[in-house]
Amino acid sequence: MEDQEYIVMLYDYYGELFNDKQRKYFEDYYFDNLSLSEIALNDDISRNAVHKGIKNVVSKLYEYEDKLKLYQKDQKLKKIINKIDDKKIKKELEGLL
Repeated sequence: MEDQEYIVMLYDYYGELFNDKQRKYFEDYYFDNLSLSEIALNDDISRNAVHKGIKNVVSKLYEYEDKLKLYQKDQKLKKIINKIDDKKIKKELEGLL
């Protein structure tokens, strides 16, 4: 599929927006490293249905990031925080992320 690390990062931001079934398929595939066939067998559905479900989640992750830009904003904030010299302020700001 796509760049796995980036997709997983987006899932950290937007994963709660999906229903239980979508989260299960995604997590089984990306976190538990199960194949589409294994997920299909475990959940008694077709391999194609699992593939479509995961593909839909990935597509929505990109769509959410395109519109909300939470990951992009977080990365920019981290760069700005790294430039701050005051350790107390830096620590407080990092605690907010």
